[in-house]
Amino acid sequence: MTPNSLLTLLAVGIAVCDAACFAFGAILQHDAVRRTISTPNGENATLGLRGMLALLRQRRWLAGLALIALGAGLHVVALILAPVSVVQPIGVLGVPLAVIVAARRGHEHATRGVVAGIAISVVGTAAFVWLTAGKATSVPLTGETLVLAGVLVGLLVGAAIMVAKVNQGWVRALGCAFGGAAAFGLVAAGMRALSQLIAGDITRITQPVVIGTLLGIIAAAAVGGTLVQQAYTVGSPEVVLACVTVTDPFVAVLIGLMLLGEGRDMDPLTGLGMAAAAVVATVGVFVLARHHPDAKKQQDQDGDRDAGTSGPRGEIGTGAPDAATELGLRDQSIGMPSPAPGDNDPKRTLDENPAWR
Repeated sequence: MTPNSLLTLLAVGIAVCDAACFAFGAILQHDAVRRTISTPNGENATLGLRGMLALLRQRRWLAGLALIALGAGLHVVALILAPVSVVQPIGVLGVPLAVIVAARRGHEHATRGVVAGIAISVVGTAAFVWLTAGKATSVPLTGETLVLAGVLVGLLVGAAIMVAKVNQGWVRALGCAFGGAAAFGLVAAGMRALSQLIAGDITRITQPVVIGTLLGIIAAAAVGGTLVQQAYTVGSPEVVLACVTVTDPFVAVLIGLMLLGEGRDMDPLTGLGMAAAAVVATVGVFVLARHHPDAKKQQDQDGDRDAGTSGPRGEIGTGAPDAATELGLRDQSIGMPSPAPGDNDPKRTLDENPAWR
């Protein structure tokens, strides 16, 4: 076995470990968020500023953050030891691992829809990374290009937030997760741009374009982290992790290829293959979210509410009061007592009826 093969094998092991760190970190943070929000079972639950600050005091959330940071560090080490085409697809293994852990905790079995969604996402992401590996070329960067990248990603994040606001349940979770992943993709592209701008010369850190890029990275990371936490309020950790894992590299690669000029030597056939792989992976995420047990529970709850508010007037469980009930409420609203049982006998006069004296 050659030294390069040993390094690649070591990188694969490290990449598996970083995927596990991301999976367990997502589960811990999801649990902490669900404990923090006031309506943990509500489809429209949100995490306000006070809730975000409360997360900083929760050991479970901080432990999840530490695992995610450890996973990010291991991912960088793996990328140093092996090509992107080897390391990046392994990161998707965090999704099935999160599904397995969540199923064991809930004493449930993964459905066929969940398994199919995971498989489709893994295949699509692996194909996308394989097609992009080795095709990118470094080019000089300008401040205008970086600003354009920030504006376009900002539009994507804004659109995702709008989708989340007008929807509920798993669709809202996907909207928040997609927005957070797009912001994280900008962070990855920004880090790549920052390394090119500095190019080993630390004195360049005082240049306006470097400072602006650094501030943009910090802002994008804050927005992405906030949206992912919002996704946890209504979505399962494995669905959110799948969306982030799939979308993050897509956005980062597309920024590099289309805006940073890294794809100038890429042939059209490769571009079509990348687009097809991106579509396949995205479909996998939707299948996973649609067939996840949480989505099924929300559908059942919606069906129960619809059944409880429909039906003939006055039936039990419909929530529609009958005429007698309405009359009794009307009597109480004007301060008159409702007639006692048997007092509404038509043979008795008003004077004889004690309820009206």
